[in-house]
Order: sequence, then C-alpha cells, then structure tokens
Amino acid sequence: MADRVTVIGWDGSPLTAAARSALGAATLVAGASHHLALPEVPPAAERIRLGSAALAARRIAAHRGTAVVLADGDPGFFGVVRTLRDPEFGLEVEVVPAVSSVATAFARAGMPWDDAHVVVAHPRTLRRAVNVCRAHTKVAVLTSPGAGPAELGLLMEGIHRTFVICEELGTTREQVTVVTSEKAADHTWRDPNVVIVVGGALGPGAAADGAGWIAGRDPAAGPRGWSLPAEAYGGDPGEGESDLLRTAQLARLGPRLGDLVWDIGCGGGAFATDAARGGAAVIAVDRDPDACARTEAAARHFGVQVQTVHGTAPHVLENLPEPDVVRVGGGGAAVVSAVADRRPQRIVAHAATRDAAELVGRDLKEHGYRVECALLQSVGLDTQSWTETERSVVFLLSGEIQRREAPR
Repeated sequence: MADRVTVIGWDGSPLTAAARSALGAATLVAGASHHLALPEVPPAAERIRLGSAALAARRIAAHRGTAVVLADGDPGFFGVVRTLRDPEFGLEVEVVPAVSSVATAFARAGMPWDDAHVVVAHPRTLRRAVNVCRAHTKVAVLTSPGAGPAELGLLMEGIHRTFVICEELGTTREQVTVVTSEKAADHTWRDPNVVIVVGGALGPGAAADGAGWIAGRDPAAGPRGWSLPAEAYGGDPGEGESDLLRTAQLARLGPRLGDLVWDIGCGGGAFATDAARGGAAVIAVDRDPDACARTEAAARHFGVQVQTVHGTAPHVLENLPEPDVVRVGGGGAAVVSAVADRRPQRIVAHAATRDAAELVGRDLKEHGYRVECALLQSVGLDTQSWTETERSVVFLLSGEIQRREAPR
C-alpha cells in the first residue's frame, strides 16, 4: 500500500507550497494529461493517466511509495476523493483543495451560486440532470463526454433556457460562451466544461433578496403542505377529483428532484403544481386549451416550472420525453395502456365505477405492473353546523413496475 496519498486540486493557478512539496516527493503521480505535463511532476515518478478513478485507486493501493493524485478544482466536491476513500481500497488521503470548477464558472459569469442546484451529468444520469434543469431556474451541470452542452440542449426541447458554457477553466484555452439552449446542439464543445443553466420563473424558494439560509432551493418556502386546497388553484381540481384524491395520488407517486412527471388531463393545474412544488419536472397535458392556460397561471402564481402540452392523449404522448411517474387524470384504459408502454416506474389513475377500475387494473397487470386499488370516500363537513357539504367516492388505482430495469 502507498505510504502516503495526497490529492491536489488544481484550478490553473500556481501550486501552493504544500502541493509542490507533496508533488516533489511523489514516486507515483495520477492525473489527466494536462496535469501530468506540469513541470513540478518529478521526471522519475510513475505516471498514471486518470481515466477510471477506481482503476487508479487499485494501482495506488498496490504502490510502494508516495502517491499524488491531481484533479481539477476541488477534488472533494464531486471528485476523486470519494473513490479513493472507499473502504475497498483502504486508502487514507490528505487533500490540498483548490477552487471548485463550479465556483469558478459562476465567478466567470458574475453570478451568485448559493441558490443553484449542482448536478453531475454522465450518459446514465443525463436525463435526470435535464429534469433538474427543467424544474429549476439556476443549475450548474458538471458534464462528461457524451453528456455535454449539446446533449443537454437536445433534451431541453420545448424549454427555453440560457446556457453559460465554461470550457477548460483554469487553462490557457479557457473560454466562456453564452448561448440559448436550442443553439447549444449546433456546436462542438471542449471537455472538461461546466454549464450554468438559467431561466424560467423565479420560484418562492429562491433567495433573490440575499436572505437565503440554505444552498439550493429553500424547501420551507411557499405555503406548507404537500398538496393545497382546490381554492388555491382557482377551485378547479379536475373532473371527478377531490383534494384528498389528489393528495393520495401524490403520496403513491412520490415525485422528487430529478424526476419527470406526466400529468395527463391536468384540469386546473393543481396536481401539476403540487408535483412541481416538490422539486420535480412536470409536463402537464390537456386537450382543453383553457385547462393548459389555467395550469400555466397556477404554476406562475406559485413560482414553479411546468411545461404544458395541448393535445389529446394518447397520440400527443408519443413525442414527450420519458417519464418517471405518471398521473392519468383522464382518458381511461386506452391512455393508461399507452402510458404503460413507456415503462414509467409508477402510474396512478382513478375510476368512477368498479368495472372501469377492473379494466384499468387488468391492463396495468398485463404490462407488468403490480397493482393496488382502493375505494376512497371523502365527506366534506361544515364545521359550524357539522353537516355534510360534499361527498366523493372514487376508485384509486396505482401501478408499480415489477421488473427491475436499468437506470435511464
């Protein structure tokens, strides 16, 4: 095992005395090609080009001597330190940090970043990173080959954002470019790069006045409650729906940061806005243009991002990006079947009769979903006289995919 392992962050500025001392004593140096070309790297040291951090960690663990790992920015922030400290390798490391590439990118853009979400985009996580960009007004994306600005722009179709693309930060080839998201796919960008994605309505969790207390979106901002009464959305929850049904649907789906939610038959936008308030990206679909307009108004009122699509399901669903969870608020078994063909993790629907519920339930089972059904009855009471004001009886169906699928 290596006698000593030092991880040195490099942001393009001259190395500190501590970094030069550690590097001068190294018998093994791992890093990217531009790190290994630094004049401070000892000529006699073994050099490892840092591609797979896990492979490099195994080489370092087997090395007899003093090892140094060079990494861009702060290696403890989405960096190599996490891999090196994995119990599999048994390495104890010392870290000489530098300014993170995210902090540098925001500095180049002249923007604060305590209110930004930071995500890492690999080919396997690109879709989830895009969903965060859809749902939030300021996001920094640490990209990788195959999951860069061009790919981000392509998957942001229908959502207008501004990209601040920072290429090769800290090097002599550093370049900062500002383009719209739809133009990002027209260029070839150099790695490594950081993309700052900004735009959309300013949400209630943003610290626009500098009074923020937590990085990212303030989870306590806005009205308390996972779902709000229909009156908060103009009193139109949707055909055949009640506030309690909507709350149960949200509980079954559990939309969260990084998810894309389809709300089919969005009505007045209550469900779509509730899901967006939880941090998820939302596409709300309705055949009624007035419903789309009401949904957009509700989203604006609460400062969240919701994309509306006017059209009739299931045909309008064909070109939408892949969902994680779906609420079918209208269209019945035919729409449920079309949704199930896209293999979201969870689907919820409701039915007014047992026959309709059985039809939807059978279809979900045939598509490989584990199905639950509950008969929900809610009775509203006037708390002055304790008399009944309204009654709702509905079948709630939820389906969860049974087969484990590879992450998308």
